[in-house]
Amino acid sequence: MSRPRRWAAGALAIVATTFLCVSPAAAASSAVPTTTPTVAATAAEPGDSTAHATALVRGMSVAEQASTVVMGHVAGTDPAMLRSYMESGLGGFILMGANIPATEGELQSLTTALTVDPELPPLIAVDQEGGIVSRLHGDDYPASSSLKHLPVAETTSAFTARGSLVGRAGITVNFGTVADVTADPGTFIYGRALGTDPASAADRVSAATTAQEQFVASTLKHFPGHGAAPGDSHHVIPSTTMGLDQWRETEAVPFAAGIDAGASLLMYGHLAYTAVDTSPASLSAKWHEIAREELGFDGVAVTDDLGMLLSSGDPAYADPVANGVAAIAAGNDLVLMIAGSDASTAGAMAAGIAAAVEEGTLPAERLEEAATRVVALRLELAAAAAPWAVCDDCTPAG
Repeated sequence: MSRPRRWAAGALAIVATTFLCVSPAAAASSAVPTTTPTVAATAAEPGDSTAHATALVRGMSVAEQASTVVMGHVAGTDPAMLRSYMESGLGGFILMGANIPATEGELQSLTTALTVDPELPPLIAVDQEGGIVSRLHGDDYPASSSLKHLPVAETTSAFTARGSLVGRAGITVNFGTVADVTADPGTFIYGRALGTDPASAADRVSAATTAQEQFVASTLKHFPGHGAAPGDSHHVIPSTTMGLDQWRETEAVPFAAGIDAGASLLMYGHLAYTAVDTSPASLSAKWHEIAREELGFDGVAVTDDLGMLLSSGDPAYADPVANGVAAIAAGNDLVLMIAGSDASTAGAMAAGIAAAVEEGTLPAERLEEAATRVVALRLELAAAAAPWAVCDDCTPAG
């Protein structure tokens, strides 16, 4: 389940040329940023994070397991309010535009506040693709719209800088790598795709993944591929009749490359490949089986915003809690709900997932598996962050 991580070694190898910082006291004793590792960091080295996660999850109640597979969201930049929100035990939080304060120091304070338990920090995520989809201030690096036409090395440079920007803010997950591929400039996803053909997209997706994984857990989206399913999935459920054989030769190629490069998360789109499954991929056990068994993905499977299903207007997806339960049952490890949510939505979804287990409609083993993958990633990120820390007033390392 757990893959070797490059974060601890990789981030330190290039720290002198990026923006990671060390406190003046630490700088006096070493050119490399250091902190005192927490218990979680010490126990969760890459080789044993899964064993540690398994033990932690088995010690949780069903309600606690359900909370850890939910990534919540509320608007606002008040650290105290956000900390109070996270005290319910949610496994993660996604920062949207309304969560980003004016300065990086304020953002660091905000992400610190989201971490209720430093030994098991939540997954703190952002959509930082650059260009069209950009949340953070200061990301003036090339984005997909230009990178798709430039040498692959430019993608490496841009996403190295972007990963550093995300990581130094205290954000640990970037939903930032669009692995969809299309040559049609009239489609919804064209401006965000890293390539216009499978091979070129695969090269850039691989480069973006390798670059970001030095600093954060990167994510491939929107599996199994938005390019073949035209339409904006924020408002409809796009569909395609493309079969598996054609998919393997086209849409699958960039995702396979990103998985091979070590992407930590795979985001499932609200897209229906009707020849494979009439349900959206985000709710499809078949597509989860394909990603695990054919592509070898062993990281955290996360839904795209489940609020998008509500926005589709399809009455089959009118109940957000039912959507969350169905998503976990299908094979997702983490459910995400933004559009149409409020301060009570994530808690209601966690309660619904727990109730489904208690009622026997969601297998307890499936919830435990999902929670274990999420907790393992949280532990790995805690361990990877141990050698360095961000601060408001730092001396540059090196």
